[in-house]
Amino acid sequence: MCRVLGVHPSGFYAWVHKPLSDRAIEDERLPGIIRSSYAASGGVYGARRILLDLRELGESCGKHRIEKIMKANQIRAVRGYKTHRYIAGRPSIITPNLLEREFTVAQPDQAWVTDITYVRTWQGWLYLAVVIDLYARKVVGWSMKPSLHREIVLDALMMAVWRRRPNKKVLVHSDQGSQYSSDDWVRFCKQHNLEPSMSRRGNCWDTQCTMLASTLLI
Repeated sequence: MCRVLGVHPSGFYAWVHKPLSDRAIEDERLPGIIRSSYAASGGVYGARRILLDLRELGESCGKHRIEKIMKANQIRAVRGYKTHRYIAGRPSIITPNLLEREFTVAQPDQAWVTDITYVRTWQGWLYLAVVIDLYARKVVGWSMKPSLHREIVLDALMMAVWRRRPNKKVLVHSDQGSQYSSDDWVRFCKQHNLEPSMSRRGNCWDTQCTMLASTLLI
């Protein structure tokens, strides 16, 4: 059969053992992550903003690939809403970076850092939000959910507040992900005497302690 079809036997047997290429396997995995980001935004995110969410999760796919996957899976952003206008030449800052990469603190409950990672399971992907006290690099709060809805970060921070019950203002540092930029996040911090701090968009160095600890927690 290989001779008739002009196919080399080694190529045929390689296809038998692995019928899908690495890219095809990724194309089957990515729609689930894209749908989670799309659902967490309330259906308003397009390829550009979903790309930012995926890059914060460590994914390396490009904008055109996300557009192709969204079109194939009939995922469309809701139009007709106003977006924030960014001024060219200036960094997009939602909350000032108050931590300034000072990862060594003098006492507990002085500064917490938080971030989100994801875990592959037999039933699909799960997302893990972690809150760490920089004083002892100890996980003080966490939450795991099947989607990237903003409740995942609120539940993790709530656990940290319940467990530590700080009697002073605590600095809480995160990136500029949509979950940390929501009004619910800002209100929660105000109600529980927490001071939000954010790194610049796309800057992973400011939350490296959290990403390392969340990996160890897995």
